[in-house]
Amino acid sequence: MIIYEATKQQFMEHVTEDTIAVKIYETFVERIGRTSKSEINAWNNSMNYMYKVLNTDDIPGDTTVAIEYRIPATSMRIDFILTGLDEHGTSSVVIIELKQWSEVNLVEDEDGIVQTVYNRQKTTHPSYQVWSYAKAISDYNEAVQEKSISIYPCAYLHNYIRSENDPLTNDIYQYYLDKAPVFTKGDVLKLRGFIMTYIKKSDRKKGLYLIEHGKIRPSKSLQDALTSMLEGNEEFTMIQKQKVVYESAIRMAKEAALHGRKKVLIVEGGPGTGKSVLGINLLVKFTSLELVSQYVTKNSAPREVYAKHLQKNYKKSYIHNLFKSSGVFHEALPNEFDALIVDEAHRLNEKSGLFKNKGENQIMEIIRASKFSIFFIDEHQRVSLADIGSKAEIEHFAKLFNAEVEIMQLESQFRCNGSDGFLAWVDDLLDIRNTANADSIDFEYELQVFDNPNVLRKCVIEHNRINNKSRIVAGYCWDWIKESKNNSNLYDIIIEEHDFKMSWNLGNTTTWAIDRESVEQAGCIHTCQGLEFDYVGVIIGADLRYENGRIVTDPFQRARTDKSLSGFKAMYKQDPNEAMQQADQIIRNTYRTLLTRGMKGCYIYCVDHDLRNYLKKRVRKSSMFTYEGASSFAQFAADSSNTYGNN
Repeated sequence: MIIYEATKQQFMEHVTEDTIAVKIYETFVERIGRTSKSEINAWNNSMNYMYKVLNTDDIPGDTTVAIEYRIPATSMRIDFILTGLDEHGTSSVVIIELKQWSEVNLVEDEDGIVQTVYNRQKTTHPSYQVWSYAKAISDYNEAVQEKSISIYPCAYLHNYIRSENDPLTNDIYQYYLDKAPVFTKGDVLKLRGFIMTYIKKSDRKKGLYLIEHGKIRPSKSLQDALTSMLEGNEEFTMIQKQKVVYESAIRMAKEAALHGRKKVLIVEGGPGTGKSVLGINLLVKFTSLELVSQYVTKNSAPREVYAKHLQKNYKKSYIHNLFKSSGVFHEALPNEFDALIVDEAHRLNEKSGLFKNKGENQIMEIIRASKFSIFFIDEHQRVSLADIGSKAEIEHFAKLFNAEVEIMQLESQFRCNGSDGFLAWVDDLLDIRNTANADSIDFEYELQVFDNPNVLRKCVIEHNRINNKSRIVAGYCWDWIKESKNNSNLYDIIIEEHDFKMSWNLGNTTTWAIDRESVEQAGCIHTCQGLEFDYVGVIIGADLRYENGRIVTDPFQRARTDKSLSGFKAMYKQDPNEAMQQADQIIRNTYRTLLTRGMKGCYIYCVDHDLRNYLKKRVRKSSMFTYEGASSFAQFAADSSNTYGNN
């Protein structure tokens, strides 16, 4: 979709007449919707700079100009495009990312990332961003692949003044700078020269037509790269019921692509059923079948972690466009995708965007956008009042679009040494569901309750030395103090009676689960849901207590910075019973999710003494407390806890 299209000469006239922003805005509203005043101002500002760049007879007046082009099957919008012919008569396309930035900060430990000074947000380097646009077009546009259309990306930061040892052009970004040069304030003639190198004559809009109307399919190089990434990668090996669901999904996707009628597959499965592994395998298979597919989650952590596991020796940019947020499909056209794979579907929201002001309903938008959609769901992992994902909602919207629906189940195979016993134990403990013989569990799994969180931490850190697959998580009962990222003397989680201090994850939240140094930092529900570890240490906060013979929840003990109960206080004023009931479910589901992240063991510390003692009784009552073959360090931790006393 192109918002503005003209010749260079027409563009120059529209800028001269001060009508360019109006023309862009009117078409934008018609095709996409209203936008912010800041974006209108950006158009005005940037187009005046592009006028200076193009103000030469050496760039033909009938060169094609396009503004705000959305790349099909993505949420990417290219700011500025020029198409023409080079000196050999080959189709050339120059794409330009326009930025209003005046300063950036270096981010050394993350590939292709900078931090903006204005709002302190991390974002992709402009060269990476525009190069990823060029790669998306090359990877998915058949006309570009077959007609030998050359794409030349660059970025133009017209307000940015370079300094000595400038962070924007630091050596750590050289790989992307080589692929997409960056131009800054004072570089009008340099950018003009870049354009003139590749565009010598008009192509009479042919290049733009081919890009806009070319068939969308994954390129052979992308198919080969994905297949290579999956081969020999044991983390994505499927077994048993996963294979059955896998084959059903392939059949449904092929039928939907061939016959045109939408199909929806709902896959129910609790923790440890391998939903994400299955989803990644389907992503690779669909791409190899030349189906335009994406792996979708609301939270970025599962996307980033699985992408990093999959990519092996490749740069993330090879598969960056395959992993998307659930909030990007409100702009998608009907049936724009062949297949969308939605993991953690219980976390889907109604509205999208930072301020929840975009779109209508994420479930509806995903089904509308794709011929085939598969939703992996566990309704007991709904952990926020904003979560609307449910089997009933998916079926409702599937019916609205006359889609055929199939429902399948996955059984626990991986977590808790391959048994549903521990999952049943947790569900019974938290009163999520009644389970028969909930304390009669006999299998190899380490479950211990500690009197001191320092001992829990030592145990998890020791296990993590083996393969970096153990982590500490906590209920969101402590504020996330952002300043602690720049001050090592500030801590978020403080338990004074044990002189325990720990920070929420300070580095890259999205890859906290696999960053080696992050074992020293606590994760929350938002950084660990959808992921798994060998051993997990869970700190249960004051929002879960034991009173009068039963476990109770207290939403008022949640941290102010926790957004999962946003709207609770307003709801409480209108209907206290309904508010408490919903919050109770959220808190119980949260701890169910945290407690079931470990495949080999779970270590627990409770802030509430009575809950701690109750859990000890429940653990001792089962056969999980000690078993033949338990790790020596876990036994040491259990013994050493007596040093601190039983509270």
